[in-house]
Amino acid sequence: MLLREWGTLTWEEARSLDPARVVAILPVGAVEAHGPHLPLSTDVIIAEAMARAGGDRLAARGYLPLLLPSLAYTAAPFAAAFPGTLSMTPATATALLLDLARALTARSVAVLVIANAHLDPAHLGSIAAAVASAREERCLPVVAPDLTRKPWASRLGEEFRSGACHAGRYEGSIVMAARADLVRDEIRRALPPNPASLSTAIRGGSHTFEEAGGPRAYFGWPAQATAAEGVATIATLGDILAEAVAGALAKPGDA
Repeated sequence: MLLREWGTLTWEEARSLDPARVVAILPVGAVEAHGPHLPLSTDVIIAEAMARAGGDRLAARGYLPLLLPSLAYTAAPFAAAFPGTLSMTPATATALLLDLARALTARSVAVLVIANAHLDPAHLGSIAAAVASAREERCLPVVAPDLTRKPWASRLGEEFRSGACHAGRYEGSIVMAARADLVRDEIRRALPPNPASLSTAIRGGSHTFEEAGGPRAYFGWPAQATAAEGVATIATLGDILAEAVAGALAKPGDA
């Protein structure tokens, strides 16, 4: 099934939809440095791939998934010093997500699901704040699986679990599968591993890629990335998204 895009509908087509079946999927990423080999839009590319894969699975479950235009601007302080990165304040991202939840609630949409691929702690905090505020205001359910936490993180490979996964094998593989034309492959193949764990550095008080041991804005094993692994990882991300939505909407007594 071809996933329909919210922004390509006319208003009369939108009016004809059954809002109680609509799952609005918002891909969320950042415009930030991803090593010397991946594009600044890497997170957005990954989020869109996750959203499309999840949308296909939700359609198979009887929902009506609609892909919203992507959100590419958010807090990215870890990469802020690198040219090309565009970092917003966390409050900006929270306010936008909450306003979107309000707008979708007014349209009686069933659920908003955030397909997020940007893992900066400040950004994750902005999503959590928006979800909490939407719940307090009794907006529609907002589902936002945090890939850095259980049970999702355990399904995304050894490099991801190590925390050394920014612009490395995990992200590089997905971009190779989704937008190979944007990968600087000759550079990628020559990059040495950087096993420094971002998650460990964050717990230790680091606030930038440089402090965390990533002077070229990459962590992990980029030379090991493959398109085949990317295809498999996109499928897993789609499963995660669909399972998170189904879990959030499950009614008591559902099998």
